[in-house]
Amino acid sequence: MKALQKGFTLIELMIVVAIIGILAAIAIPAYQDYTARAQVSEGVQLMGGSKTPLAEYFADKGTWPAYLTTVAKTVSGKYVTGVAITSGAGLTGRLVVTATMRNSVAKAIQGKTFTLTTLDASAWTCNDTSYAGTIEVKYLPAACKP
Repeated sequence: MKALQKGFTLIELMIVVAIIGILAAIAIPAYQDYTARAQVSEGVQLMGGSKTPLAEYFADKGTWPAYLTTVAKTVSGKYVTGVAITSGAGLTGRLVVTATMRNSVAKAIQGKTFTLTTLDASAWTCNDTSYAGTIEVKYLPAACKP
């Protein structure tokens, strides 16, 4: 009478390890992209806080503020070093709000920038090619992708 075998054979274990390796090879880059997009979204959220007082100022005065820091406060977050507001060089009446990512974020976006640009008092765009940030398009919010 044969003895009843228990457990797995070596080939079965090797197949399981190979399958896990393939799944990890697919999942890890996807997770890294997801993490980078989530970190960029913090910048978008912080920049949104600057848009409101600027739009209110424009609605009251009919022009953008000459001294930009009087309207928008310096903000930073867990993933964003800071948000800067500048006038659009060469474009009269335009503002550029730029968020700079920290060096502690996902490697693909470390130290890179993301911008919002005014079109007028109520319209902002994040895909203006004149003031594009340095973050790759795949990490930007859906509204900012061309």
